Amino acid sequence: MAQQIELKSTVKVTQLGQRLDQAIAELFTDFSRSRLKEWLLAGKVVVDDEVIMKPRHKVMGGEEITLHAELEDEDRWEPQDLPLDIVYEDDDILVINKPRDFVVHPGAGTPDGTVLNALLFYYPDIAEVPRAGIVHRLDKDTTGLMVVAKTVPAQTRLVRALQKRQITREYEAIATGTMTAGGLVDKPIGRHSTKRTLMAVSPMGKPAVTHYRVAEHFREHTRIRLRLETGRTHQIRVHMSSVQHPLLGDVAYGGRVRIPKGASEHLVSLLRSFDRQALHAVMLKFEHPVTGEPMEFHAPVPDDMVEITEALREDTMLYGSEENN
Repeated sequence: MAQQIELKSTVKVTQLGQRLDQAIAELFTDFSRSRLKEWLLAGKVVVDDEVIMKPRHKVMGGEEITLHAELEDEDRWEPQDLPLDIVYEDDDILVINKPRDFVVHPGAGTPDGTVLNALLFYYPDIAEVPRAGIVHRLDKDTTGLMVVAKTVPAQTRLVRALQKRQITREYEAIATGTMTAGGLVDKPIGRHSTKRTLMAVSPMGKPAVTHYRVAEHFREHTRIRLRLETGRTHQIRVHMSSVQHPLLGDVAYGGRVRIPKGASEHLVSLLRSFDRQALHAVMLKFEHPVTGEPMEFHAPVPDDMVEITEALREDTMLYGSEENN
């Protein structure tokens, strides 16, 4: 049986003149453009109390959009007894610390063995919640915090909070190259024109904003902290690559191995063997979707990133002082 959820949002003044299908794609970012268009054509989108079924309908800004989303249940996904690192749990939500090499949702090439399969086993009632309660995702090899809804009302409110940028997500990363200062990347992201599994900065993409600050300088790398305003696929990885500072280990987006001159064999070995993007969702802050209580969670940086950070720090202390002499 399909699950019914209702989401509301208001068209921004900056969206004046946009087609309705483009406007709802920006407002309801948890869903794909194709799915939103299906709902639009099926009469599931209400604009100021009027059902509109024309994708080319122009919006003026200020209209209230109501989306009557109909999502299939997740019975076709199999529960699997897979370990979950649960940071927090109550009747409405779960907060988990995702390890590397763990896909969040089944898809092409990964039919099972995912966070979703683990959630269905751990809490069978979550099958009644669309996408087994998953509110936002992390890439397969990105580690760190995710919030999961255990009920439909909790999920609806968390998705709405995410759309309104009321959920704070902070990441720790190691970028290649020396960065002098923090900044902001405000560049739209869309599907790569030729590599369909990758994303890219594109004028036809969806708005994407990433804030970053320098936490520590190394000789050929920089430890940074980042905050997301939006949550596009591969957003941090794409944005940092676009400013010529791809993440350490991220070969998909240009993070080639950079060896500091005169580096120790230990550091060289660590840099060459680091086989994932050095990215960790370290902090998550939001209001509880039912009680409204402010909540904040932190996940320690995983061992592989700690080890290489310490090695880079030692290298900088040793050779950095020599370079300054």
